[in-house]
Amino acid sequence: QHKDAYQVILDGVKGGAKEKRLAAQFIPKFFKHFPELADSAINAQLDLCEDEDVSIRRQAIKELPQFATGDNLPRVADILTQLLQSDDSAEFNLVNNALLSIFKMDAKGTLGGLFSQILQGEDIVRERAIKFLSTKLKTLPEEVMTKEVEEFILTESKKVLEDVTGEEFVLFMKILSGLKSLQTVSGRQQLVELVAEQADLEQTFNPSDTDCVDRLLQCTRQAVPLFSKNVHSTKFVTYFCEHVLPNLSALTTLVEGLDIQLEVLKLLAEMSSFCGDMEKLESNLKKLFDKLLEYMPLPPEEAENGENAGSEEPKLQFSYVECLLYSFHQLGRKLPDFLTAKLNAEKLKDFKIRLQYFARGLQVYIRQLRLALQGKTGEALKTEENKIKVVALKITNNINVLIKDLFHIPPSYKSTVTLSWKPVQKADVSQKRASEDTTSSSPPKKASAGPKRDARQIYNPPSGKYSSNLGSFSYEQRGGFRGGRGRGWGGRGNRSRGRIY
Repeated sequence: QHKDAYQVILDGVKGGAKEKRLAAQFIPKFFKHFPELADSAINAQLDLCEDEDVSIRRQAIKELPQFATGDNLPRVADILTQLLQSDDSAEFNLVNNALLSIFKMDAKGTLGGLFSQILQGEDIVRERAIKFLSTKLKTLPEEVMTKEVEEFILTESKKVLEDVTGEEFVLFMKILSGLKSLQTVSGRQQLVELVAEQADLEQTFNPSDTDCVDRLLQCTRQAVPLFSKNVHSTKFVTYFCEHVLPNLSALTTLVEGLDIQLEVLKLLAEMSSFCGDMEKLESNLKKLFDKLLEYMPLPPEEAENGENAGSEEPKLQFSYVECLLYSFHQLGRKLPDFLTAKLNAEKLKDFKIRLQYFARGLQVYIRQLRLALQGKTGEALKTEENKIKVVALKITNNINVLIKDLFHIPPSYKSTVTLSWKPVQKADVSQKRASEDTTSSSPPKKASAGPKRDARQIYNPPSGKYSSNLGSFSYEQRGGFRGGRGRGWGGRGNRSRGRIY
């Protein structure tokens, strides 16, 4: 009966500032009484949300949740998602709060609006909608985030993942791995399969294609935290052994300051602990062994007078060797007779000479490091230089423990070490102490090499080489994440983002 009066209020959006302010309050207040004017009312409120006057916009946005009834809710969610592109911080916060309030009314309906914009909206809207999901979902109570809602998020996310940038992929993995229903073993397995699909482990690996290399690294980084004794890394470890290791020296990246080879070896080492039964175990162990040999030099030939015959002391790459030796030690457990039965006697003898030479250099370096760190505690250990030395001592101790295992007859694979860049677990502390206490007893040595070798300059790991670059990547290109779309990871240009909140 008051339809005409309500129509007058709706027409107020065409009036001056005062009329608009009143309309922004009264359109939502009486909205439920005039279902036949619902469309006109929402459109009128939407006009106010786009008004030039910021105070009118804010008032209109604040009231939007009152329109979110029944079939109108997904539409309101869609509108609010588009309004996330606002560069006014107060307005942006109002949009966030409005979205959260309708989430509590109908989570699936709200998600429908968000995902429709993620799939079809402008880049800035897509970006902020994904960011909203990645930061806000975890704040919602369990009664909102039901199993059905989580399943809907997974289904819709899979659609989005068909065409994402590296940065978006990381955010979606954060969203999905936070869902309660995916915390189970089967849930983690599902996530690993999603990542494997994104990594496209069926494709031929091209080490000179930065998109291809970056995608593999980005995906592997997302998979590593998901692996456990029940969720195996076999597919990834196999791919790394068969395709990446043989091309290690040819790897290219656009990420400045990243030691791409070390990054790959670290990821392999972390995954190797959770590798299940591997089809081509012997051939992959052989590839790993061959790569390890490249970093385990033979001692330089000595002339009759004991001096070096013109050849320089080889540089010992401790960081690389820790990763390769650890991976070999982990996979070697699955084929313990590899060194004794699968290698000929000559090869084994050569390997032991290399191990022995490396162990000798290791002892010198461990002594130097201990001397440098002696008596230093607290603040003194926090300087950049000493932090590097502490990590270097962890690396050398780890290698020492692993080399000792391989010197057993037959070789043993029983010792456990914590990789130098990983936090020490409580259970590993005694192991770490034991390894540090025993570093002075190394494998059987030849006659002492005299002061010349002791005084040589041992490999000094440069600053920042130890996982400080991990995870600091930012990719803008959507589309190259999947094979065959013709758009690489790097070429969509700088998208106009507006302000990032």
